[in-house]
Amino acid sequence: MSGRAPFGARTTYRVGGGADEVVEVGSVADLVSLTSRLGGDRSVYVLGRGSNTLVADAGFAGVVVHLGDAFASIETDEAAGTVTAGGAADLPVVARRSVEAGLTGFEWAVGVPGSVGGGVRMNAGGHGSDMAASVVSVRVFDLDRGEVVELDVAALDFGYRRSSLGSRHVVLDATLHLTHGDIEAGRSSLREIVRWRREHQPGGANCGSVFTNPIDDSAGRLIEAAGLKGLRVGTARVSEKHANFIQADTGGSGDDVLSLMTSIHDAVETLTGVSLRSEVRLVGFDDSAVDALSTEER
Repeated sequence: MSGRAPFGARTTYRVGGGADEVVEVGSVADLVSLTSRLGGDRSVYVLGRGSNTLVADAGFAGVVVHLGDAFASIETDEAAGTVTAGGAADLPVVARRSVEAGLTGFEWAVGVPGSVGGGVRMNAGGHGSDMAASVVSVRVFDLDRGEVVELDVAALDFGYRRSSLGSRHVVLDATLHLTHGDIEAGRSSLREIVRWRREHQPGGANCGSVFTNPIDDSAGRLIEAAGLKGLRVGTARVSEKHANFIQADTGGSGDDVLSLMTSIHDAVETLTGVSLRSEVRLVGFDDSAVDALSTEER
């Protein structure tokens, strides 16, 4: 069933069904209270800005946890070269605040429309860098243990678009270590990244890159080489601007997006032998469909 609480509508795709419950938390005490009623067998999905999430039309039979504004703080320590940002803080805002503090190394994040928490969990990246290059520690609330745990970068075990964090870990905040730099140079870098993104990537309802890049290659290049730009399945189509983006029609279907992803995967594999893997978190779909596109270790 689709559920009563809007879920798909909260993602950047704006498609898909609802959830049994959506809980917005404003404090660690709220998370402790939530733990006491979740139990160990209830499915949980921690939602940031929803920029890396695709929800099935049938919805999600579980609880969606969303951090409120109390977890969106950003504190800079220019002398120490650190930035501590809440799990709900927007990555582009953190990038800009870092530059204004005279710190460099996080400019790449100005083009990533996600939250710090989501960025940590998936080791978000772009323009030659990623979260792993800057994160030194995170505070996580463990919904199984009902307590706050501090993890250093080694414990996070970052890999390509992955970390050790699971579905029942809520990132409260992350501390980044950056280097001192020139503010004007940082501003210029931000402008260039924003310009590049606008020139090369589409707008509208999408989630950014759909597939992870194979080693020493580009998913977008492979999809374009397969002649799939503009390919449509129902209410979803491959962007004409960037082949690794799928755009959803207004009022469209999450199931159509997944069907298009599967068509792309199969066509590229047939042509090149490369099995593309999803960068998107697929929620509420049949396990067989998810397994076929699930990210492999790199």
